Amino acid sequence: MKILVADDDRELRNILAFAFRQAGYLVIEAPDGERALTLFDEEAPDLVVLDVNMPRVDGFEVCRRLRARSRTPILMLTVRGQEEDVVVGLDAGADDYMTKPFSPQTLLARVRALFRRARMEAGNEHVVGGINLDLETQQLTIRDRPPVKLTRLETRLIQLLLAHAGRVVRTERLYGHVWGTRGGGDRQLLKQLVHRLRHKIEVDPQQPAILLTEAGVGYRLDPDGA
Repeated sequence: MKILVADDDRELRNILAFAFRQAGYLVIEAPDGERALTLFDEEAPDLVVLDVNMPRVDGFEVCRRLRARSRTPILMLTVRGQEEDVVVGLDAGADDYMTKPFSPQTLLARVRALFRRARMEAGNEHVVGGINLDLETQQLTIRDRPPVKLTRLETRLIQLLLAHAGRVVRTERLYGHVWGTRGGGDRQLLKQLVHRLRHKIEVDPQQPAILLTEAGVGYRLDPDGA
């Protein structure tokens, strides 16, 4: 599952992104409303966490524009506590509303509730071409081959690559999703993780056809090679 976090408070945005990644979600970050709209079109997230007070285009207007063309769940955040702001947000099409400050655990619970209501639980299967990833069991099935069991880090890696199948994912973004924004990932560790994953999914790990290296940039998943 992919979540778009839009908030002009960089520190809070980093905290939210870290919490979501630790919970197994893909995260895209936007510092303002205009960028949020652009990223929504480019990334097609499964849920939007939207701050009300943002520069350029405020959260209410972003919510209205998104709702006009999509049924993607929207959770709005604000420091305001007035009832009229809650009403404006819900009238704009938001599915839920939270007032700052709040705990990451409470936010995650609300997000899971939104996914349940949208029948988009994070444990569902992700299918791209002949590749099927079950996040709940951490099993990957490629066409008619027997399913393989993945580690938590391998699951996170293949999840992000599947979400961008056919496109290069930069190493920096892989670090952030696999190990979280507080570090733990480096180029050598990522190479080792890719090496182990190739031995599980490739017919010939020495000549990979599915998990491809883009030298100096990152990695790309090719479903046609499965």
